[in-house]
Amino acid sequence: MQDWKRIFGIIWTGQLISTLSSSIVGYAVVFWLSIETKSAGVLALATIAALLPQMITGPFSGVFVDRWDRKRTMILADIFIAACTLIMALMFLKNNVHISFIYLLLAMRSLGSSFHVPAMQASVPLLAPESELMRVSGINQIIQSVSVIAGPALAALLITALDMIWVLMIDVAGALIAITSLLIVHIPNPARAENETKPNVLKELGTGLGEIYNHRGLLWLFIIIVLAHFFIMPVAALFPLMTISHFNGGTYQMSIVEVCWGAGMLAGGAFLGIKRLRVAEITIITFTFLITGLTFLFSGILPESGFYIFAGLTFAGGISMALYSASFMVVIQTNVDMAVMGRIFSIYGSLTLLPSVFGLLQTGFIADAIGVPNAFIISGAAIILIAVWAFFIPSLRAMTAKKVI
Repeated sequence: MQDWKRIFGIIWTGQLISTLSSSIVGYAVVFWLSIETKSAGVLALATIAALLPQMITGPFSGVFVDRWDRKRTMILADIFIAACTLIMALMFLKNNVHISFIYLLLAMRSLGSSFHVPAMQASVPLLAPESELMRVSGINQIIQSVSVIAGPALAALLITALDMIWVLMIDVAGALIAITSLLIVHIPNPARAENETKPNVLKELGTGLGEIYNHRGLLWLFIIIVLAHFFIMPVAALFPLMTISHFNGGTYQMSIVEVCWGAGMLAGGAFLGIKRLRVAEITIITFTFLITGLTFLFSGILPESGFYIFAGLTFAGGISMALYSASFMVVIQTNVDMAVMGRIFSIYGSLTLLPSVFGLLQTGFIADAIGVPNAFIISGAAIILIAVWAFFIPSLRAMTAKKVI
């Protein structure tokens, strides 16, 4: 692992370009659908199409991530995603664009991501020393944050300056750069038992679930995270509506909220990238849920004139999310057998995507039934209670008796 910084430098360069180009294309497709259809239903279906396959296939793809060569898995997943984008570009080139085909291609891209993401996450502890895992996770958060901040702005600029086909080709180029970066580095695979039997997807999935169930701390951590996400994600889908309906904002105000969220994530990732914390990751996760709950609660009780306070609370929420994501990655990377790590990350991805889909489907109902501000207040209070409960769970408290990170 002596050369880990050079290896990550190469990988991060490719991932930054690829993640940014994917973000640009994702927002560009949303903007194009908004302009062409002016339908909130179409946008919701497009978002669900981009999430649902990853949620359904995630646990099973993790089985193959743990069986296959992880570097090859990431490269093939990138090729598959780029091919889907290229097909979409050809549809625009031939002026033969059908919304149903866009849904399908977004779903196929999601399928490719269900292999790439856990393979990348599970490869990190094979490349970096354990003492540097939090720092690595922090830099990964910076990459994600840059995409969140720059993606919408660049997408809006490019979609007005270029034909859609060339915007889509940016993603293909980004994928090729990411593939090249992976080709020139060595990524080891975890040691596997010599007496491995023939592949059995359900049995191996059961092994991954058993890894969580038999580790009481991890089991309770997953329970807490899923419960919290069921209150976080439906409200996250209401941020644009909160900006428009409660604070009487428009496109400019919505962009401020997006930038504040991304800037918060960037700040949180940068902090972790340069600072060693003498706090256990489980404690950080619990505090981030507490902070998230408080930001939701205070957002809901703000008056109509409190938009800029709302933006500031969104910034705090972005910091909280960066700290949570990085801390969770390190918990898994330091508590789970490397041979099943792909399955664990895939299961986690599916479990946390479920509330996202639920939120998208229920956004309109929630807003109409109780009002957007009340949804923020109720969800915030529930998340605070979940965070306080987590502090008193013995198996989670036992996991906090841990090292300097």
